[in-house]
Amino acid sequence: MKCLGLMSGTSVDGVDCAIVDITRRQSRLTIALLSSQTLAYPPGLRTRLLLAPTQGTVAEICHLNAAVGEVFATAALRTIKRAGLKYEDIHLIGSHGQTVYHQPIPIRESKVGLIRSTLQIGDPTIIAERTGVTTVADFRTRDMAVGGEGAPLAPYAHHLLFHLKRRSRLVVNLGGIGNVTYLPANGGLEDIRAFDTGPCNMLLDGLVLKGSSGKLQIDRNGRLGRSGQSHAALLNTLLSHPYLAKHPPKSTGREEFGESYIAGVLRQAKAKRLSLQDTLATSCEFVASTIVDSCRWLKGNVDEVILGGGGVKNLALMDALRQVFAPRPVLTMDQVGVDSNAFEALAFAVMAYQTIQGIPTNVPSVTGARHAVVLGTIVPGAKKISIRL
Repeated sequence: MKCLGLMSGTSVDGVDCAIVDITRRQSRLTIALLSSQTLAYPPGLRTRLLLAPTQGTVAEICHLNAAVGEVFATAALRTIKRAGLKYEDIHLIGSHGQTVYHQPIPIRESKVGLIRSTLQIGDPTIIAERTGVTTVADFRTRDMAVGGEGAPLAPYAHHLLFHLKRRSRLVVNLGGIGNVTYLPANGGLEDIRAFDTGPCNMLLDGLVLKGSSGKLQIDRNGRLGRSGQSHAALLNTLLSHPYLAKHPPKSTGREEFGESYIAGVLRQAKAKRLSLQDTLATSCEFVASTIVDSCRWLKGNVDEVILGGGGVKNLALMDALRQVFAPRPVLTMDQVGVDSNAFEALAFAVMAYQTIQGIPTNVPSVTGARHAVVLGTIVPGAKKISIRL
């Protein structure tokens, strides 16, 4: 089956699209990436999405749900055309959507009990209607319904693509939020450990945007961070955040490390009279420290580190990671044969494929769910597909 994955992360950069060819031989999947691209959000829409968690009204989020669905559908159609395919060639779409809010810490509701919740927008009925392709979405909610945190979900695909018999690997996603997946040598799904480590590109991009008064969006190639010096006092303050000491399973997002957090980091840097370059250098070391410190929660050694996500383009962050993990090898996904930019979209294409086969793709040892479940809501398209249950 040719499956198309759609994903937009906490950095709200745009829509990552990947078309993959998936073949099942007995219980083993063969996954081949056919085409991928990232389409940026229109600037005004991106700004509204960033503000939605704190300033969005119900009416605004209702509207954004449909608008993001249209953007995702357009991204899917453009990716199909770019690959030289027709929509009839695509059997299935898996859409993560855009997270507006993620509440993994349960809140007590009177006469109901403890409630975890998450909200991803990007109406899948619009995607299915515009493309004619059956669409699977809302992957996180079913895991939460059985007591999980709904995140991270990528470890299932990490295991399929990166586990080895004789070497243990730490797969690191350098997205808006950083997260790690530990794949012990010759381990199964039940042996995986994975969780969010804390802020990553969300912090670095936010510092650049606010620190440059909107003149810059990102620290391209990490040039600013590479030209600065890390500041020990600020680093120690950043490392004292209570999330970092929390035992897994755990997940986080813009709710905890968003606008107010970034503004607080800038205030502390300003009080210490740090330049933007020094603030970024410190923050890169902070992100690297949160990732290497996460190894304390793992049972076993890390033989090598595999890095993916947008952060691999930030050379200051890459320098910091290689330093904290030395002498262990630190490689990018691209260096081991997987397109780093396409991975997360690919992962949701794979999960959608498993959903229609009735196969669970959450990992209870990762999310804290009581048991494995089939993830996602299926929206039928115009084209019938064969489903084996």
